Amino acid sequence: MSNLKVAIQKSGRLSEDSLRLFKECGIKFNNGAKKLKAQSSNFPIEFLFLRDDDIPGYVEDGIADIGIVGQNVHEEYQKQIEVVKHLGFSRCRLSLAVPREEKYSDISFFEGKNIATSYPNILKKFLDTKGITAEIHQISGSVEIAPGIGLAEGICDIVSSGSTLLSNGLKEVETVMKSEAVMVADSKLSDEKRVLLNQLIFRINSVLEGKNNKYVLLNAPNDSLDKIISLLPGMRSPTVLPLAQEGWSSIHSVINEDDFWENIEKLREAGAEGILVVPIEKMIK
Repeated sequence: MSNLKVAIQKSGRLSEDSLRLFKECGIKFNNGAKKLKAQSSNFPIEFLFLRDDDIPGYVEDGIADIGIVGQNVHEEYQKQIEVVKHLGFSRCRLSLAVPREEKYSDISFFEGKNIATSYPNILKKFLDTKGITAEIHQISGSVEIAPGIGLAEGICDIVSSGSTLLSNGLKEVETVMKSEAVMVADSKLSDEKRVLLNQLIFRINSVLEGKNNKYVLLNAPNDSLDKIISLLPGMRSPTVLPLAQEGWSSIHSVINEDDFWENIEKLREAGAEGILVVPIEKMIK
């Protein structure tokens, strides 16, 4: 069986998050320092470590079968590849920013201005939807320096925490797009490799579902069971087991973490006691 070739950013947060996901999927490999390729020992998959900007082109050309990139990179390069999975990590946003001392009211500020960015296609599309005409200067790296050297009145760049903008005397004023890691694939994958991709996505889904849900165990008086069960519906229905103490039961269920925190006070008010919340490593529906 042929290996599924996966292109991953060779360094940075997206690379770290991607490799962690594969390891959580039970895929074993050795990615020692400065290695450009790695082979899994227990799954037919080979990793290629590349620059993130190169990954869409490698996938389109069939050099790599799939790749993990930021949504922003996928949309900027507009290659003929398909998004097969949104991965939910490495979240960030592509934003417009101006010097802190500028008085900014709305997007019309950028009319007739110069904007420096590494994402000219995304930026032009955004400005067109707003009816703004601006001069876009495409540069790679150190975009945030552009206003300080007189190249542009504003920039459009990736923002995570905003600390880089702050340290360069800039402020974020408009969100152009929100981004997260996505898995992209060659639209011409063979049937054999499509099977491997589906197996990989099955593993990824089980890991991501596990991260988003928690296993909950609690004790409750029997006269409160109906109320508590309505708050903890579970995957199909909760497990209810009698306790040694008469009139009490133990309820076991799975719940989305966000829903749990919204319902915790309601559970306590309904009589739930000894509530345990346990992480789930993998979850298969």
